[in-house]
Amino acid sequence: MKSFRSKLSMILMLMVGLTMIVAGFSMAKVFKESHIAILEENMAREIKLISNTMDFRSTEDEDSLMYYSQEARDIGALIESRVTFINHTGDVIGDSEKDPLIMDNHNDREEIVSARDNGIGRVIRYSNSLEQNMLYVATPIKVGNDFDGFIRLSVSLSSIEEGLHQGWKLMIIFLFILFLVAAIVSFRMAANMTSPLEQIIKVARRISHQDYDARLQIERNDEVGQLGRAINAMADSLQNQLKTIRDNEDLIQSVQDNMTSGILLIDAKGNIAVINRAAEEMLKVKAGQVTGKPYYEMKEHYELMKLLKEGLALRKTIHEERNLYYPVDIMMRVDGIPMFEEEGSYKGMLFLLQNITAIRRLENMRSEFVTNVSHELKTPIAAVRGFAETLLGGGVTDEKTARSFLQIIYDESERLNRLISDILDLSKIEQKNIAMDCSPVHISSFFESMFETMSFVAEKKKISLQSDVPAELFIEADEDKLKQIFMNLLSNAVNYTQEGGKVKVTVRHLEDDEGRERIQFTVSDTGLGIPKKDLPRIFERFYRVDKARSRFSGGTGLGLSIVKHLVDLHRGTVTVESEWNIGSAFTIELPMLQDDSH
Repeated sequence: MKSFRSKLSMILMLMVGLTMIVAGFSMAKVFKESHIAILEENMAREIKLISNTMDFRSTEDEDSLMYYSQEARDIGALIESRVTFINHTGDVIGDSEKDPLIMDNHNDREEIVSARDNGIGRVIRYSNSLEQNMLYVATPIKVGNDFDGFIRLSVSLSSIEEGLHQGWKLMIIFLFILFLVAAIVSFRMAANMTSPLEQIIKVARRISHQDYDARLQIERNDEVGQLGRAINAMADSLQNQLKTIRDNEDLIQSVQDNMTSGILLIDAKGNIAVINRAAEEMLKVKAGQVTGKPYYEMKEHYELMKLLKEGLALRKTIHEERNLYYPVDIMMRVDGIPMFEEEGSYKGMLFLLQNITAIRRLENMRSEFVTNVSHELKTPIAAVRGFAETLLGGGVTDEKTARSFLQIIYDESERLNRLISDILDLSKIEQKNIAMDCSPVHISSFFESMFETMSFVAEKKKISLQSDVPAELFIEADEDKLKQIFMNLLSNAVNYTQEGGKVKVTVRHLEDDEGRERIQFTVSDTGLGIPKKDLPRIFERFYRVDKARSRFSGGTGLGLSIVKHLVDLHRGTVTVESEWNIGSAFTIELPMLQDDSH
């Protein structure tokens, strides 16, 4: 009976609380939805009224942005809403609160997409600038040839949310009072029906079953009360100690699991005591399969096993590097530390495993890069120095010969300058220290400018420059870097094409199955071509198909490497097709629009 009454009081309290919470949520939902529906209907009527009464002007006029922005501000002041005029391409041409020139394209905004598909678009979205939820309503409007786009209104939902907030405050206060009254009544009944001794027995049993959260609620000063407080103190002490132990275990386990280096602990008997997640991935084993077993059972890692055996035998600190050939060829650094207790007894060895393959590969790449740079710099410097020494020594008296020497010195210094400039550009690109400044680029005008730049060199070799570019095609890209890409490709095409040859640029608009738009650029020539064996390496730094012809053309060996990195920055791809003595075709595919996060 005592237990039944206690449970019944708790059930009644829960039922009252749950009923009020459910009712509160239902009322709040109905209140919010009804007010938002009314707001949406009013805003839709206001848009219709604006479209029927407003004097629309052509969006092609020079002062259309100023006109629609002023109209938006005037209307917004009257209806106390934010007003936005958007053309059919999604560009903002007037806004009551912001400058349209700095606003993003709204073509993909949810309310615009819904308005285009359904005739009206409604969406609630959080405004970061105002730090509050906003209701957006948009309707497509077409007025002859003057305006084809959308009118969008937006209002703050702060008033609705404030009303909900006040309602919740009142309900919480009432619920708190109700719970307080129910708790007082329930606890008084329980106090009269429950014996303090029974509480002590129950709590003691719970503590004996490792339930250290169990506590006695006894407010007595006699022997029973003292016993209850002693049991509570014992439970507090046990709980704190257990929590400390568990926290330390969790911390150690978390550190082990999140370390990028592998940890392998082998005890004094030669058995694997601890292996963390990183070591599992490096050695391709599972902790459950090897923990507690001898380390030498991992026979596939022969070189590592030899090093572990040596460390365990010497019981001294070791620092070694080894090549592991299973499951893949990697370079691993192994640091071993012997573990001793305070009294000096040996506990085993702790090994730290680090995959240094990437570090060593990077060191080799740097060494190779320095060697290539030194070699490339040495050739023009030697030429400049040699001819300068000849001139300074007075060995050349013929003015024509002297001028030819000076011309060689000038050409080599120019080549040296281009090489240094390309090295600096490539270094910035590879280190990601180069900023992207993307904007719409009119592709046809872009290549007209490029052909004007290349026309002098092309005419000198009687090379025909041709293009097949759609007139109204645009792409969002960094125009300066785009120029650098195609200047390298066009320069290579002209330099390696014989007199009377042809260089052509072809541009195509592509769209995949998921609707993502891309632009394909192809730069083709009728030049010398590239042997098939060299095609996989042409985008490497300083790689040349024919060093003699590259130096004759003034190439640095870095142009295509720069092209590859700049295309990657635009999230694109570059490929090449070529036949020896027939010609080459470089194809670049870039997304039509760059992501905002890029």
